[in-house]
Amino acid sequence: MPSAFGRIAFTPGVRAFQARQGVRQRDARPDGAIDERGAGLTDVEAAFVGARDGFYQATVGENGWPYVQFRGGPPGFLRVLDARTIAYADFRGNMQYISAGNLSADGRVSLILMDYANRRRLKLFGRARLVDAGDDPALVARLEDPGYRARIERAVVISVEAFDWNCPQHITPRFTEAEFAARWESGQDLR
Repeated sequence: MPSAFGRIAFTPGVRAFQARQGVRQRDARPDGAIDERGAGLTDVEAAFVGARDGFYQATVGENGWPYVQFRGGPPGFLRVLDARTIAYADFRGNMQYISAGNLSADGRVSLILMDYANRRRLKLFGRARLVDAGDDPALVARLEDPGYRARIERAVVISVEAFDWNCPQHITPRFTEAEFAARWESGQDLR
């Protein structure tokens, strides 16, 4: 049975391209009934999400063009609220508001969360809604990190539609200063 992720990602065009490449029979997940079991985030995904200090977010403009932006903050600024909901405090930035504008018109969003050091990648599809900071102070307080000095303009709350762990084959290891220091001190291989 296909996964919720496959239902979204494996469009007719993708399936046709897979068939032309001779890999369609290897991965028949997109066909048939949808298996929604496991569509909710588990403790494994929650721990992974909570350890990230950034992610890549794709939105869709009203003109159909995708827009990808890196969102960063202190580790854990992207929070798992429950098995189907994640959220983050949207800090004041360059004031172009492209992502926020796109999300206000079309809430579909895709996130890629990377752990370069351990060559792990989690992909998420969801539907986002924007919550102005003044409209839900309790939510903003839940997302706030008192040690991080940045102005929160809104919360971005994402209903997770599907997720998938991706192959590590072509992820080049990269390390934050903290990861490098920890590996160096422990004598771990830095390759």
